[in-house]
Amino acid sequence: MSEIITDKPMLGWREWVALPELNIMQIKAKIDTGARSSALHAFTIEPYLKDGAPWVMFAIHPRQKNTELAIECHAPVKDRRMVSDSGGHKQRRYVIDTQLIIGTSVITAEMTLTNRDSMLFRMLIGRTAMAAHFQVAPGASYLQGKPRSE
Repeated sequence: MSEIITDKPMLGWREWVALPELNIMQIKAKIDTGARSSALHAFTIEPYLKDGAPWVMFAIHPRQKNTELAIECHAPVKDRRMVSDSGGHKQRRYVIDTQLIIGTSVITAEMTLTNRDSMLFRMLIGRTAMAAHFQVAPGASYLQGKPRSE
């Protein structure tokens, strides 16, 4: 089997991510090549209009196993669409675009908003967000380091 050589940064199966536009400086994300879309934990999702454009307010628990810490986020709505989860259940979700910082890489990615309280990771990065930017080493973790929390 031949090895693919590329200059794309390598991600492990889980990585630390910052979402500066949402004021989330550190969140653990599962890197999931089996998922097409990316998902961000959200609860208390409330749509509203800002200058005539659709926006959404949502709250997030950015830390695993911690429902005490909550951050309120606001973002323009890109879309609402049906998404199938890993169990095949369909859910209509809000979709936003937001900046992700992983290591030294800064990308903009589409995120669907859904309640992930029952999931181990508050964020899932799917292959659509990763494909043009990263390669994945499924046996490794946190290859890109932890973002500064300032």
